[in-house]
Amino acid sequence: MSQNAELLKTLYNAFNPFQPLSAGDPNYVDCQDVRGEADILEELGNRIQLARRNTCQLYSGHRGAGKSTELLRLKKYLEDREFHVIYFAADEEDIDSEDAQYTDILLACTRRLLKDLQQIGNPQPVLNWLKERWQDLKDLALTEIHLEDMNIEMQITQFAKLTANLRAVPELRQQIREKVNPHTVTLIRVLNEFIGDAKKRLPSKQHQLAVIVDNLDRMILVKEGNRTNYEEVFLDRCEQLKSLDCHLIYTVPIAMVYSTRATDLRDIYGDPQVLPMVMVRTPEGEVYQPGLKRLTEVIGRRVRQFAPNVSIETEIFDSADTLEKLCLMSGGHVRNLLLLTQDAIGRTQDLPVSERAVRRAITQARDTYRRAVENHQWPLQAEVSRSKRILNDDQYRNLMFNRCLLEYRYLDKEGEIQRWYDIHPLIQGIQEFKEALANLL
Repeated sequence: MSQNAELLKTLYNAFNPFQPLSAGDPNYVDCQDVRGEADILEELGNRIQLARRNTCQLYSGHRGAGKSTELLRLKKYLEDREFHVIYFAADEEDIDSEDAQYTDILLACTRRLLKDLQQIGNPQPVLNWLKERWQDLKDLALTEIHLEDMNIEMQITQFAKLTANLRAVPELRQQIREKVNPHTVTLIRVLNEFIGDAKKRLPSKQHQLAVIVDNLDRMILVKEGNRTNYEEVFLDRCEQLKSLDCHLIYTVPIAMVYSTRATDLRDIYGDPQVLPMVMVRTPEGEVYQPGLKRLTEVIGRRVRQFAPNVSIETEIFDSADTLEKLCLMSGGHVRNLLLLTQDAIGRTQDLPVSERAVRRAITQARDTYRRAVENHQWPLQAEVSRSKRILNDDQYRNLMFNRCLLEYRYLDKEGEIQRWYDIHPLIQGIQEFKEALANLL
């Protein structure tokens, strides 16, 4: 394999769009100033550090905007201030995003707390709770093992099998909930006994514990009658959601943040913090050079870790215009930027990546967005494209959830945060959108 071909392969894998960056990763680019000064360390971290009581905060944004990377930065920030932090992505092992309820989240938190703190605190209260219900639950854990015959680590392993089946075995999911739901209050009580004991034994001076539950923002909206699963989790069960004896951060679907229940969320949790897009155009449609520069840097850092002396604009891409087109068509959505770049590299036999390869990647992504939009939604998107505003309506929230509508922020001359909205740039080239826009004129 030639050196050029090897670099091409390396770059293809360097643009993995689904791997969040760990704290301190050299590929991280600080985009705070082109996201309306959105700073998770100030907005969430400082409040946790200042509070004398446990806090429970919500964090939101479009999927793929970079929330997980920011939450991992927050984890490091708190650890540097002598907090013990447990971070986990709820949908990786415990929760099915297409069918999630509060009980699933409580069991996921229980499993992760047991896993992370079993060597620090005494997990016996939680395990005793499990033993009392094991006769009812063991069949749902797909095991005939008796907990009395097992040591603590093996008992925790059996609990993990139970929670794993919530995600992996849909036909058992409701049965597990029905067995656990009547006992969630007692589970929280024994879990807090375990947490309280662990906090006393933490090696830090402050005995502070924070739990970050990521990827709950991926929950698919499910409506039963006049209620949704979002309301069941974040409103109906809010007292239980907040009741663990530690600082808590949950990600929340952006559609919930922009729903008619927004004031209820504020009353319960305070204002949810939202991570907006990187602004690459102004509301007037002009290219916003600071934002474009940040996206170019996102690509440049991933390239230069393997090829530090190459020109991004002439040796990796065939021109500065090709690179700019790629960045602008991402809409300032970081995962979209990585996806488009990886797809363009995947269509390339030899560097530099051509304008044709980028154009084909854009066309493919545009076709995906076309399929995500229902016929009656084209006029809605045309109106947002013209007004830069959204209405408080489920149709607009659905378009935000699937990233067809994007949120941006900037600071005005008075230093006030201004929010505005636009369609994803990929949608601008779709014929149905062009026709809907023409009908508004």
